[in-house]
Amino acid sequence: MAPGSVPGATRPVVSFARPEGFGDVPRAVGRRGRAVVAAACVVLGLGLIGGAVTGSWLIGDAEGSGARDTYAAAGGLWHSVPVDELFPVTIDGQGAGPGGADRTWTRIAVAPDSGCADAFDPLLRQALTPGGCQRLLRATYTDATQSYVTTVGLLFTTADAAGMRALDTRFDKEGLARRADLMPKPYAAKGTAAASFGDKQRASWTISVLTDAPVVVYAVSGWADGRTVDSPEPASQATASGATTAPAQAGLGNEAQGLADRIERSLRKTAVTPSEQPS
Repeated sequence: MAPGSVPGATRPVVSFARPEGFGDVPRAVGRRGRAVVAAACVVLGLGLIGGAVTGSWLIGDAEGSGARDTYAAAGGLWHSVPVDELFPVTIDGQGAGPGGADRTWTRIAVAPDSGCADAFDPLLRQALTPGGCQRLLRATYTDATQSYVTTVGLLFTTADAAGMRALDTRFDKEGLARRADLMPKPYAAKGTAAASFGDKQRASWTISVLTDAPVVVYAVSGWADGRTVDSPEPASQATASGATTAPAQAGLGNEAQGLADRIERSLRKTAVTPSEQPS
């Protein structure tokens, strides 16, 4: 700056030219140029769409058509698959017991398929209400020694995938699956080892809200001799290392969790490769 001059008086004024492509097509392009640009955009658009579809196949997009088909197929398994596939007569539980011990469970009773009106305690019924109730299937198993009994349930909901995700999120955030006042009810069949398996005999339980199928899987276990349980414990705690409660020491958390896990796996496998519709 020269001595005595005013600051900024000699600052050059700079302006930026309007870039091409923002609304105006250069004259040199003309009609033919515009056609070439449009064609290039179409090709680019198709490439992006194709890439997105291929990507969804490769990563197993939960909203892809395959996932939707599997979800819909799972929702109809309660009336299209034989009970022996949903609840096998015998279930092998290798490593499912305490300390990785093997278990074998035998089905001793199957409840008639029903609605949910009287199948759950009021608070659990209220918690499950957002998912709706299409059908409820239940079966009760006993271990090889007939010391324990466990009821496994499959609640087929009326919810879509978004509804099941919301229900799962709520159960997870609020810890609903671990609350003793939200324990599932057992199915006690007369003339079986589970004849005395009532509400007061419930010792451990697990509840799993699936997000890839409109199904809630649960299991509740207890002693076969009808003894009452003062402090039932969720399977997630009863199977924890160092747990010393009576349900934990007896392995009743393992009974509930082991059976629920295997029934859930079987359900998913059947949904992917469903059986033929009964004639």
